[in-house]
Amino acid sequence: MADSCLLALDAGTSGGRCLIVDESGGVAACTSEAWSYQSDPEAGPQSREFSAEAFWAVLSDLVRRALAEAGLKASSIAGVSATSQRQALVFLDGQGRELYAGPNQDVRALTEGLALEAKHGERLFASSGHWPAFLLAPARLISIRTQSQLPLDWAPQLDAILSRSTGYDHLAAYAAAAKAPLALGYLPLYCHRAVAEQAMLLWMALLRRLPRQVEQFRTFHRDGITGRECAGRTLVVVGVGNIGHEVYAIGRALGMRVLGVDVDPRHADVEYTDVATALPQADVLVAAMNLTRENAGYFDLTKWRRIRPGAVFVNVSRGELSPSTTLLAALDAGHLAGVGLDVFDHEAKLAVSLRTGIPADDLEVAATLALADRDDCILTPHNAFNTAEAVRRKSEHSVQQIVAYRERGEFLWPVPHD
Repeated sequence: MADSCLLALDAGTSGGRCLIVDESGGVAACTSEAWSYQSDPEAGPQSREFSAEAFWAVLSDLVRRALAEAGLKASSIAGVSATSQRQALVFLDGQGRELYAGPNQDVRALTEGLALEAKHGERLFASSGHWPAFLLAPARLISIRTQSQLPLDWAPQLDAILSRSTGYDHLAAYAAAAKAPLALGYLPLYCHRAVAEQAMLLWMALLRRLPRQVEQFRTFHRDGITGRECAGRTLVVVGVGNIGHEVYAIGRALGMRVLGVDVDPRHADVEYTDVATALPQADVLVAAMNLTRENAGYFDLTKWRRIRPGAVFVNVSRGELSPSTTLLAALDAGHLAGVGLDVFDHEAKLAVSLRTGIPADDLEVAATLALADRDDCILTPHNAFNTAEAVRRKSEHSVQQIVAYRERGEFLWPVPHD
């Protein structure tokens, strides 16, 4: 028998198997054992669950038996490979304890997914870009995206919802519609730098007339593309929360005079003022405020008539704050010289129209598409959050939120109460 061997583990649908192969490729030992699943009486005969501890005990025993059969010590194993059940799921908590374990024989996910697809599939794909996942029955705690569509009849089965987003208006709306005392969590700190940098990207590109510069490269003409520098200009940040404060700091670093507008002046390093005073001074205005029931349509024509002529406007918070119909009118009237948007009013309808190619009978969508055709506007697909660093923080903060809720019954970052 060779001194060095390879060990292979297979956790299959019907049982486990351990194979030891020597250096020449010969089979030194092979052990196997069938295992069984349990059905949850409440879930019905289509359910299949297993004990992760019992399965691990079987695999451990198979390894011991294979080593004995081959006459080897554990130190003789040079490497281990493993394969497992297709689509098997095992969820563990922070202490490694099993929360749920289910094999691909459990067809509840398939049944749920097919039912969702038949009833809501095209609508869910159009609004979110994804077909319904083959979900298990609702857990007491679920994690969602901003675009997730939650059936109201799930609410009685839920204790908590975590949204992997900095916004939380959709959570508050669901809880209110469901009339359910749900614990609601969100991720306020994962993408503040990413979104702030996107705001800077947009306002600097507008000040330097970047879309027109790119187009005029084709003729190499420089007429009509003289830009403006940031230094010495006034930046107004409306909504100085986590993202807004980062925007404020970037503006200061660029040599801009920066003013903050917020109902809660909580930052000692911010020069605050009211929006009426700020608008006539703004060369650049960035919207970074939360959406509430009261502030939809906040940036209306009355405000645009007060802004310094030639200002550029950037919205990286919620599209409902700045309707595209109003922005289009403000541009045509000369109140604004440029608009940069990463969020849009009637964004769900806009996404459906763009993904399907079907025109939307919606004035806001039509106005947004008209903005997209202009060289004084830059529109991005709600992507300001999307950096490698922010995505990593999103994962870390999501885990921290779930662990905190399981251990203490409340989120680290709960949704604020209005």
